[in-house]
Amino acid sequence: MKKEFLDLGRHPIANAFLKEEDFDDEFLFNLKVVFDTESKLVSIKKFVDPKRIFNENYPYTTSNSFPMVKHFKETAEMLKGEFNPLTVMEIGSNDGVFLKNWANDYTIGVEPCGNFAKITEDMGYQTYSEFWTTKLSEKIKNDGHVDFDLIYAANCICHIQDLDDCFSSVKNILSKDGVFVFEDPSLLCMLERGSYDQIYDEHAHIFSVTALDNILINNGLKIFRVDNLSVHGGSNRIYVSHLPVHTFFRFRPVEMSVRENLEKEYDFGLNEFKIYQDFAKRVNKSKNDLVKLIRELRFIHDKRIVCVGATSKSTTVFNYCEIDGSLIECITDTTPDKQGMYSPGSHIPVVDRESVNLNDYDYVFLGAWNFKEVITDKEKDFIENGGKFITHVPEVTVFS
Repeated sequence: MKKEFLDLGRHPIANAFLKEEDFDDEFLFNLKVVFDTESKLVSIKKFVDPKRIFNENYPYTTSNSFPMVKHFKETAEMLKGEFNPLTVMEIGSNDGVFLKNWANDYTIGVEPCGNFAKITEDMGYQTYSEFWTTKLSEKIKNDGHVDFDLIYAANCICHIQDLDDCFSSVKNILSKDGVFVFEDPSLLCMLERGSYDQIYDEHAHIFSVTALDNILINNGLKIFRVDNLSVHGGSNRIYVSHLPVHTFFRFRPVEMSVRENLEKEYDFGLNEFKIYQDFAKRVNKSKNDLVKLIRELRFIHDKRIVCVGATSKSTTVFNYCEIDGSLIECITDTTPDKQGMYSPGSHIPVVDRESVNLNDYDYVFLGAWNFKEVITDKEKDFIENGGKFITHVPEVTVFS
């Protein structure tokens, strides 16, 4: 049974940055969130057509984020060292930041966004520009690819609406000794930090280890390890293998990290609906506190506010809190495809960071709060000139 606990109102596609002439035709949907009392899965109540989200105009380019480039290089080196896979497939390969760490003769990508699929094809990696499904897994096998020793995905599996089809497709093409490793935002971290901005159209689900354990087992797979990561405001890296129902499958013992995560989630109350009702109340308070703060700064104290980071997270915050260009003058971002456009829904202009002198502003809202340390370290001049930052995670705060 799915029970609704949060209504964030009308929202646009989080990464659909647009021009002024397109405002009237902007697609909006009702962003509500539900808890499945059986599987313990948290999901958006009504999914958005994936083709509206992931297409040749999708603007998020992983290579523009230095911390993520470093993260994927280190992850690839770790996976090579421990599992030494011969054949590798990445689901959601974006512009090849992870793929480029592997020999292209034995590595393929799956990327529905045609703009990025072309990039990795040009790098020499066979890339299927399609959504990950059972049908695609069969097509890959029919094309002559042997089963894969490593299937990897980062910030992608939570985008896939039909998880049973997703995981059965993985099982279909994972070698008998193979590992399936994926990273996605942690539900426990979201609830602990009040970071409701993890919820937007792309994130069809926000995963707990508990829910994943239930769903994977139903699809003949098991979790044998969990790493807790700091990336994206708190994520889990899930290591999966075949359930050892056949003797030819390699037996991988379930490590203590799995039990520890399951116990931690149980103790926090992730299996009970009340914890989600309490979270909804905190989200509403966060909204009221942020709107009150920004409106007072702007209209009573006549302060100028800029946002750093035209992120999906900021799209959720600005639309839920009804923050527009009258409150925040512009958003700076390093992604060329976002510059010169307007933010989805809130229609705040997005500009190149280099075109803006932060010292002309009094406050910076952290649209990318998960890179707080990176941003504050980079903007020392702003701080030394008396500038202050605003964040809403874990609660609405002004700091310098």
